[in-house]
Amino acid sequence: MINEVDETLRAVVKSEILSGTDVDVVFDAPTRDWASRRNKPTLDLYLYDIREDLRRRETGFIERRNEKGIVEERRELPRFFKLSYLITAWTQRPEDEHRLLSAALGLFMRYDYIPPDYMTAILRETEAPLLVQIAYPPPENRQVSDVWSSLGGDLKPSVDLVITLPIRPDLFLEVARAVLAPLRLHTTAQKTLVADDGYRQLSPADQSEPAEEEDPAATSAPVRAGGRPRRGGAASGK
Repeated sequence: MINEVDETLRAVVKSEILSGTDVDVVFDAPTRDWASRRNKPTLDLYLYDIREDLRRRETGFIERRNEKGIVEERRELPRFFKLSYLITAWTQRPEDEHRLLSAALGLFMRYDYIPPDYMTAILRETEAPLLVQIAYPPPENRQVSDVWSSLGGDLKPSVDLVITLPIRPDLFLEVARAVLAPLRLHTTAQKTLVADDGYRQLSPADQSEPAEEEDPAATSAPVRAGGRPRRGGAASGK
């Protein structure tokens, strides 16, 4: 799912602010070694932190029903994760880098969530928006200077972008299917008796197969409790 967010951000940036330019959009760690090998204008969106948004965690299930309103699937509610990207610009002149950063800042300030047209097919299936936060103050236990120290690079101007991604757990529950036919009892006289047990009987329109037709040639007889069927409709003269 994270790679789907990467592709979505690449599509947004390329279409909105870099259309017709030769600026690359990458997701590399901006280390000192990487910076020395860069040879063309680049806008880097480095994913440096992933955290669950505990304020939005909920318990329960989402039910999927068929056309008759019968529950067929249950899925857990999605959990939301904040993906933090460090946006930096890399060119030969600081003025050009500042121009790229200004364009990126203005782009994400226009959106509270990523437009669905830019989202990949998998992300659209979640039916939840990708929320956008741009240049928000980082948490107290996460400073941008610490990120640069961990990368071993030189401190540069940067913009912090946070995308909230909904992820559904893998847990999947399949609900037992409803009974599609009424209860049927068979007697030794080869006659089918349709019995209504009060809750499994369906209406005739919902029955998956028609009731068996009685064979006129077959001889039917009533059933006597605790004994065999009478033949000829009368008891033996013995």
